Amino acid sequence: MNMSFAARVSLAAALLLPVAALAQNVAIVNGKAVPKARVDALISQVVKSGQPRTPELEEQAKQEVVLREIFMQEAVKRGIAATPEFQQQMEFARQQLLIRELFEDYKKKNPVTEADSHAEYDKFKSQSSGTEYHARHILVEKEDDAKALIKQINGGAKFEDLAKKNSKDPGSAENGGDLDWANPQSYVPEFSQAMMALKKGEMTQAPVKSQFGFHIIKLEDTRDAKFPPYEEVKPQIEQRLAQMKLAKFRDELKSKAKTDFKFTN
Repeated sequence: MNMSFAARVSLAAALLLPVAALAQNVAIVNGKAVPKARVDALISQVVKSGQPRTPELEEQAKQEVVLREIFMQEAVKRGIAATPEFQQQMEFARQQLLIRELFEDYKKKNPVTEADSHAEYDKFKSQSSGTEYHARHILVEKEDDAKALIKQINGGAKFEDLAKKNSKDPGSAENGGDLDWANPQSYVPEFSQAMMALKKGEMTQAPVKSQFGFHIIKLEDTRDAKFPPYEEVKPQIEQRLAQMKLAKFRDELKSKAKTDFKFTN
């Protein structure tokens, strides 16, 4: 007996149902479907962090969501989801996600502009203008030791050799007291003033006292301060400005909120 057209259509539809369900789900765990949307969401989160979307990643994501479903079902079965401890952790997680999304939304709607970055760059550049100094130093604890070393250097001993043997500054001693190029503001005032009073090739003839001890300073050279090109430091500037914008937004929310709580900072 030939099957009617309606019966054939019904059979075909019934045969297609598992295929359609498979397209929407990645697996069935203990009778419960694991939707493909979970895999897509997980992959999306991983890709946001910078990892490329690959067949290997997709397969790992499928395995991960299926394992999660297995473990979640067992947790529910044991009553963990109904415990006060779990409910408290869920509330903390909800708060954290909401706050994170609040700040992410603010950053998207208030991006750092090119004009902002250039203005910040110009400000830094103007503050870093002037002269840079290339100096060496020997740091000792006692003034008499510094005087003795100055006498040895004036008598022909090499500054670099004495720095390696006697300097208490671990950052420069091994390099013969070399401090490389730096802005005078990088040093304590006593050191800066003595260094800036020297001419190229000169050395302080009296120990320079600072909070660290007694210094003998030799000026190797000077040059106009250098500042990196805009494109080289643009990412750091944008990150700093974004952090400043976000901090301002947080402070505004705190100041506008009606609360009897007093913040200490």
